[in-house]
Amino acid sequence: MVLTKRIIPCLDLKDGRVVKGTHFVGLRDAGDPVELAQRYNEQGADEVVFLDITATRENRGTIIDVVQRAADELFLPLTVGGGIRTLDDMKQILRAGADKVSINSSAVQDPELISRGAERFGTQCIVVAMDVRRNYEMTPDKTPIALPGGRECWYEVVTHGGSRPTGIDAIAWAGEAEERGAGEILLTSMETDGTKEGFDIPVTRAISAAVGIPVIASGGVGTLDHFYDGFTEGKADACLAASVFHYGEFTIRQVKEYLAGRGIPVRL
Repeated sequence: MVLTKRIIPCLDLKDGRVVKGTHFVGLRDAGDPVELAQRYNEQGADEVVFLDITATRENRGTIIDVVQRAADELFLPLTVGGGIRTLDDMKQILRAGADKVSINSSAVQDPELISRGAERFGTQCIVVAMDVRRNYEMTPDKTPIALPGGRECWYEVVTHGGSRPTGIDAIAWAGEAEERGAGEILLTSMETDGTKEGFDIPVTRAISAAVGIPVIASGGVGTLDHFYDGFTEGKADACLAASVFHYGEFTIRQVKEYLAGRGIPVRL
């Protein structure tokens, strides 16, 4: 049985509304998250990701309300991330109707959170999101990755929207996340995010090869070919995008029909 490849729209939330911007700057209101998610549901999305980009305690009530509304009206898996720091945060989000929680900076700061979450709620509920950036200062303890043109770098995990370097090797961190019980990895390369020039294939391929759990590629989609490349060259299990869907450049059905026409197994 061939596993189908997933197409996942991502909705960035601020104060309970979907916002659009570049690197969280110049944010503009893009509408009601549940209405947008319903549209993507009708277009054939395999899942939806809600990301609370303000991720503050004050907004937690708002996101819970959004999750409950979405869970009541949607019939597809819902992943929620942003500001989830404790098992209680996870419990609230899952109880509100989410199928999975996504943890990023909090997992880097407290890797045991992955283990505790997987033990309490099951590995299928825990998505570890990773933001990574190229670092050309090679040292023996880092995993070298070849770039087009022959140059080598290693990929560093960064937190807080890409603003804080951690010194952590992305390949090593992906392996640790899997060992601790993550069920999936959501990988965003800061190199390509917002560029519309395609996914960062070298790191996507390297992490997909290094772990045995699904990898979701994120950051950089601008054309239909980019989805195809993410699956074929990047070896991703799912491709996530935001602006090409929000701006109506493609519908999810268009993406899937294109992929199916090129031999990628998708759910139509």
